[in-house]
Amino acid sequence: MLKIEYLQEQRERLRAKKDAIAQEREHWQSDNSYYYSQILNSLKFFIPANSSILHINCGTGYILERLDPSYAVGVEDAPGQIKKAEQKKLNNVGFICQNPEELSLPEPRVFDFILISSVEDLVDIKAVLDSVTKYADNSTRIIVTNYNYLWNPLVRLAEKLKLKYPQELHNWVSTKDMDDFMRLSGLDVIATDNIILFPYYIPLVSRLLNRFAARLPFFNNFPLIQLSFARKTPKLKDPAEYSISVVVPCRNEVGNIQNAVERIPAMGKHTEIIFCDDKSTDGTPEKVREMIKKYPEKDIKLVAGPGICKAKNVWTGFDAASGDILLILDADLSVIPEELPYFFEAITKGYGEFINGSRLVYPMHDDAMRFLNVLGNKFFSTLFSFILDIPLKDTLCGTKVLWRTDYLNKVKPRRGTWGEDRWGDYDLIFGAAKNLKIIELPVHYMDRTYGETKMTGRFKNGWIMLKMCRQSMFKTKFH
Repeated sequence: MLKIEYLQEQRERLRAKKDAIAQEREHWQSDNSYYYSQILNSLKFFIPANSSILHINCGTGYILERLDPSYAVGVEDAPGQIKKAEQKKLNNVGFICQNPEELSLPEPRVFDFILISSVEDLVDIKAVLDSVTKYADNSTRIIVTNYNYLWNPLVRLAEKLKLKYPQELHNWVSTKDMDDFMRLSGLDVIATDNIILFPYYIPLVSRLLNRFAARLPFFNNFPLIQLSFARKTPKLKDPAEYSISVVVPCRNEVGNIQNAVERIPAMGKHTEIIFCDDKSTDGTPEKVREMIKKYPEKDIKLVAGPGICKAKNVWTGFDAASGDILLILDADLSVIPEELPYFFEAITKGYGEFINGSRLVYPMHDDAMRFLNVLGNKFFSTLFSFILDIPLKDTLCGTKVLWRTDYLNKVKPRRGTWGEDRWGDYDLIFGAAKNLKIIELPVHYMDRTYGETKMTGRFKNGWIMLKMCRQSMFKTKFH
């Protein structure tokens, strides 16, 4: 009983502290506009406009006012702060004065994003995480912001010097602590991000420290604010209830078409095979039509690609697909079709939301990949791992799998953001990063048995890839 009374005393103390600064809070936020602009820039990068948002510890509505949601609910347990928030009369935003540990919204619904700010001012962090998961589904992204515990002495000093409004923070939580809290509440951590190495504005200096130094090794341990991204551990149906579209981009691959049709296994409740012919001149489309007649029991489709590049050919196939799951299989069959069920299993069992094939684990067959291509792949995988803070071994394996809804809602809107992607791999990986749970699945990589590789002009292609990496670095790493 004494423990319960103690926790209640802590809640009352925190509530009183918040109400005591309610009138001054936006004054402090205005005076420290640079600091808050940095937080908002990061949140806006991950939370697009017109999203539905549940914001825990919303304060006076400062952040929700600037995120431009289609629908939002702000939750705060301090009446004084809620009163200030309600005075703004924000469109599509409602505010509720309630203890977030026992959250009960008047209109139960699922949100696109659940943002939990200032976990330092929560008495029972796990109870709050448990409470908000009622308003999440498989596609909801949960974002938690908290101070880096290493800044404790400096924050307390700033409060004493009146350089920061007096929060007198209750908790100091490390990244590992936050990860553990999430896992204990049935959440799967997707990624973390560290921002704001220097919270005050000095021309050039602030930009150099916050945009660049804060993301570099060693220095990335010390930024003031940590962002954790998580998803609800997915509850999925039986794999047999999902359909899959196998998209096969092809150009002059007539000798591989029948092999592909006969070797692509049936998966789930329905397997659709879509050949995207990219202006072939060797009879590839005619061969596909022959297979459609020869195997009427298989759902085989032929779509005409634009004849521009592999990426646009793949997007044509994705647009024509009807399956719950999208899977790319290159027509050269260098990734053997017999291993496709591994990808289907990985995504339908919730192990990941974006499954990336990796050819650099198993020994390769004969001359499946030239030596310079191997070096290039290793270089770009290292660069990608640095940019995205996700360990990736192979960035150019053609076999990739994701949910069609995730492609349409989370990846496609960001397509083309990273520059000229002729192959589609970078658009998919960059679009999925910190949006989707990415895992790699090792595959056996075989030499093609028919036709010639389309990956010619290695140095020219390498330069195009470098330009894309540079652009993505400034949009994801150094945003």
